[in-house]
Amino acid sequence: MRNFSSPGRSTVIASNGMCATSHPLAAKVAIQMLEQGGNAVDAAIAAAMILNIAEPQMTGLGGDCFVLIKPAGVEEIIGLNGSGRSPAALNGDKIRENHTVMPTHSVDAVTIPGAIDAMVSMSKEFGKLDLKTVLAPAIHYAQQGIPVGARTAFDLRSGAAFLQGVAKDYYLLNGQIPTEGQVFRAPKQAEVLRRIAIEGRAGFYEGEVAQDMVDSLNALGGCHTMDDFAATACDYVEPISGTYRGMELVELPPNGQGATAILLGNILEQFDLSALDPQGAQRVHIEAEATKLAYDARNRFIADPAHLDVRLAHMLSRDTAKQLAALIDMDKAMETPAGLTESVHKETVYLTVVDRDRMAVSLIYSLFHSFGSGMASDKFGLLFQNRGAGFTLQKGHPNEVAGGKRPMHTIIPAMLKKDGKVIMPFGVMGGQYQSTGHMRMVSDIVDYGMTPQESMDTPRSFAEAGELRLEAGYSSQTHADLRALGHNIKVLDKPLGGAQAIWIDEENGVLHGASDPRKDGCAIGY
Repeated sequence: MRNFSSPGRSTVIASNGMCATSHPLAAKVAIQMLEQGGNAVDAAIAAAMILNIAEPQMTGLGGDCFVLIKPAGVEEIIGLNGSGRSPAALNGDKIRENHTVMPTHSVDAVTIPGAIDAMVSMSKEFGKLDLKTVLAPAIHYAQQGIPVGARTAFDLRSGAAFLQGVAKDYYLLNGQIPTEGQVFRAPKQAEVLRRIAIEGRAGFYEGEVAQDMVDSLNALGGCHTMDDFAATACDYVEPISGTYRGMELVELPPNGQGATAILLGNILEQFDLSALDPQGAQRVHIEAEATKLAYDARNRFIADPAHLDVRLAHMLSRDTAKQLAALIDMDKAMETPAGLTESVHKETVYLTVVDRDRMAVSLIYSLFHSFGSGMASDKFGLLFQNRGAGFTLQKGHPNEVAGGKRPMHTIIPAMLKKDGKVIMPFGVMGGQYQSTGHMRMVSDIVDYGMTPQESMDTPRSFAEAGELRLEAGYSSQTHADLRALGHNIKVLDKPLGGAQAIWIDEENGVLHGASDPRKDGCAIGY
């Protein structure tokens, strides 16, 4: 039980259904869908479309998504890869003529959006309500507007600097960065949503909307075609999993980095973390060193499996984890095993929904960097993601840039199982941090007996780019001990990631919703 005399959040508890996400209006709309007779898939799609307007720097129709779905009445989890591919004509040699790494905010980094195809598909396969009903709230709020929240305003102050050309007209207000309380509207997006509601995926990937995106990208020097958009297709995939002290962590396979979280868990399991202070230097040190090793493997192996063997079995092997754990020196921080080979950032939305029949959805949805590429289509103002910045220009690398290929993705949804049953759909936003964030939450629950909300309320740390990055909240003694171990400490001036989770309490027949205080959102149940 939390200390009610200290700042923090109570877990939200309800019986019939629950949504946890980063904006209250999105959570409210999700619950409305459930009350109208929809299921968790309907609610998740409706909430995701609200987040396009509530957090336009984080996500949008031009982005990608990944989803884990547990249908009602079974414990089998279905994976959905809604990530788009690079245009077929993209030429890595041409990019290498002027660059040594993928140019982050150029048209070459713009991949075809995959999210809408995935959402239309899962609506058809698993939803109860028609798309017109599911998209109606988003159409309304895109037209009428949503007031800018506190965290969104904070993110906009830095993110708006990446806006280019016509995107400034669509995402600034009278040429100025939107501030807290101002109403942001996107009436052109409302029109796109109407077309999707009536025509399905064809309303986005064919016809006038697709032509607007292709013409705009071509004018910016892109090689994208109408055929690229028409060929976009999501994939239903078999999830991967690993165990951590009796709990089963379920993730999606590559091209996402879910295998990194499982490898990290296998490394951490070699240490008795429960004997350590959860906010002490030893726990932070072990997690930091394990993160360096697991991410080094990620950078070398994870890519689009349709193009090359990604050595997934090697990453999931407990023998691999034991060998890596043996490299950790408890008295000294290691140097970064290898330089990162792709661009990473932290702009993502995550939501989870569980309905009365205990269908569960874990969905993550992103444009990659803040406002994606910073570029938008001329007629409808659709932001283009820059997920292609996740490719490497290194020749022969599994994640080497090429036409018609999916880049390595940082965004990953997750579910936790115990005794074969799903007990918690969850996710941790934060770009590269997500794999570490998944295992931090699992370890907090398993090793320290925290509730999901208690885990979210505690400070986070992350070893990245030669630094050990710490949120405020760690003691001065922890700082001193970590420096003595050789860590290059950087105290962050902004939050590290953000999380959402729903704990399924089968014994009492209720749902426990947790929502990260680092975001504007909340958990709502009914």
